[in-house]
Amino acid sequence: MSFINFFKEQFAAVIEWANPPQTTLFYKFPFKTDEIKNNSKLIIAPGQGCLLVYEGKVTAVLEQEGVYNLQSHNEPFITTLLNLTQGFNGEHKLKIYFYRRAEVVNQGWGTSSRVKYQEPVYNFPVSLGVYGNYSFKLTDAKLFVTKIAGMADLYTTGQVHILAQSRIEQQLTVTLATAAYSILQIDSQLNELAAELQTQLNNQFVALGFELTDFNVQGTSFDQQTQQQVNQIANARAGSLAAQQAGLSYTEMEKLQALRDAARNESGTTGAGLQINLGNGLGNTFSQNTGSAAGKEADAVTHLQKLKALFDDGILTQEEFDAKKKQWLDQL
Repeated sequence: MSFINFFKEQFAAVIEWANPPQTTLFYKFPFKTDEIKNNSKLIIAPGQGCLLVYEGKVTAVLEQEGVYNLQSHNEPFITTLLNLTQGFNGEHKLKIYFYRRAEVVNQGWGTSSRVKYQEPVYNFPVSLGVYGNYSFKLTDAKLFVTKIAGMADLYTTGQVHILAQSRIEQQLTVTLATAAYSILQIDSQLNELAAELQTQLNNQFVALGFELTDFNVQGTSFDQQTQQQVNQIANARAGSLAAQQAGLSYTEMEKLQALRDAARNESGTTGAGLQINLGNGLGNTFSQNTGSAAGKEADAVTHLQKLKALFDDGILTQEEFDAKKKQWLDQL
């Protein structure tokens, strides 16, 4: 039986990476003796490549899909191999590594802990979580084996992901600290942030034999304290915009808001008085009847909005608008 098995091993072999798993990046083709026989055929499918390693050195990198006849002198890599392996039947050993040339897509990433940086506009510390996805592919299989994979029999996309994830978090911290994205603008700057990160990361990854072909930042999340500060700023900006639309300054709008709060206070004139004091001078105009005050305040706001519309349409001049606005404010 052993003689028959030995005889079978001398026949031509077909060497191919059939049905490769999506999670495998490098795969060593299994030989009993690492000896390649004459007339063997090496098949490289679309999206695959092949490294030939002779006595611990990469002697050829094949990226052209097709069938390679290991006896033919037509293939560019065979000349060197013939000199080294003595017709593939000598004592020298050859290892064949298949690898994935196709892109590895839709790899999710996210910060394991929140990134901290100083908010550039409002000058307070921000704690931010970021997440997204990326795609990558090998650009230099020989370099990747030398720098990353080594001569392992198997190397997976998950192992690359661990490497990429650590570099992404590190680069994200540096980029956020230098790019100075305001908390109120960062969601509109996600594409710019992603492009900057992809460029910076590829400066590192190309030296390792692979590159990011696509990189996306899908969203951000603030910690609770930062979110409270964001809400306070957003509310203040909304109030300022509403005041502008009514033709008022932000201070005047705050006074009207104080009257509105006082009119809704059911604790009577004492509570109302406290609210009116926040109105910065308008407290003396507040009626003891909260219902009357609420109606007067609502009527004033309505007329002020109408006046602003007339002014925007060019019906009222600036002087006329200012005079009418002062009349209604004085009635409060």
